[in-house]
Amino acid sequence: MKALVLEEYNKFVYKEMPIPEIGENEVLIEVKACGICGSDVHGMDGSSGRRNPPLIMGHEASGVIVKKGERVQGFSEGERVTFDSTIYCGECFYCRQGLINLCDNRRVLGVSPEEYRQHGAFAEYVAVPDHILYRLPDGISFEQAAMVEPVSIAFHAVALTPISLNDSAVVIGTGMVGIFVIQALRAAGCGKIIAVDIEKNKLDLALKLGADYALQAGQVDVAEEVRKLTDNRGATIALEVVGNTAAVNTAISSLRKGGALTIVGNLASTVEFPLQEVVTRQISVNGSCSSCGEYPACLDMIARGTINVDALISNIEPLSEGAGWFKRLYNQEKGLMKVILVP
Repeated sequence: MKALVLEEYNKFVYKEMPIPEIGENEVLIEVKACGICGSDVHGMDGSSGRRNPPLIMGHEASGVIVKKGERVQGFSEGERVTFDSTIYCGECFYCRQGLINLCDNRRVLGVSPEEYRQHGAFAEYVAVPDHILYRLPDGISFEQAAMVEPVSIAFHAVALTPISLNDSAVVIGTGMVGIFVIQALRAAGCGKIIAVDIEKNKLDLALKLGADYALQAGQVDVAEEVRKLTDNRGATIALEVVGNTAAVNTAISSLRKGGALTIVGNLASTVEFPLQEVVTRQISVNGSCSSCGEYPACLDMIARGTINVDALISNIEPLSEGAGWFKRLYNQEKGLMKVILVP
């Protein structure tokens, strides 16, 4: 099969690779679409330590089952499917609690830290266990289905956030996941949604897809403007979708006393944290990791048009040209949001 292989840091090669072997509980999927995730772009230069070459990346994908193991039940060859980015064991303490995203034996497709190497879906075929499969609803395209992973991350974060009807919310960071967070907040019954970013074009898209107000960080005092929009109190909830010191501190300062912060972004491994402000203003803080079973609901909402993923797809391109698109995303080319590669 043909695959896009990270042969060394910052070097992709489109080359022939062996078709993956499948185990008795696995299926072989002919990949029809696979999105380039921001974590792939951040990982291609070695800075994350989680994509050690050689590696086939790719975890946002969909396709058709072409072969199944002898113990696979409930799925048939020829079915259109997508799959979780997380391979969880189903047996550890956390899996038994339903917290599959916190699995002690968790692996992520297209990732190779020191502990393991799990080739992903930037290839003609990928092998995955049957317990992470999800059927595609009628009417949803392979490209749309490849977007369900970031949508599920947004919905998981919103599900962890204590939301009451008509609450005011601040979303710090309006990249792709941030945009989906905004749509998820709207679906959850949030009242006033305030989007914050440093890039005006991202804020313009946020306004089109559900935000009520847009604040450009660096151009205005975000916390002060949020207070003006919320009866001089601050927002009820905030979701931080960047993951650096400035974004976390902006989110906290934008909250009212007794407010709640959910942190989704993890661009930096550590941040400076305003401990005294959080304590004296009784701010609740949650971390949100990946997703945890939200795929079926998210697929249904994409199929029904409740969640707009098409507006986030910048380009659909051949896998053979993937190296060039990785470079353009790495260089932060203006206007590029989600690039989907098709084998």
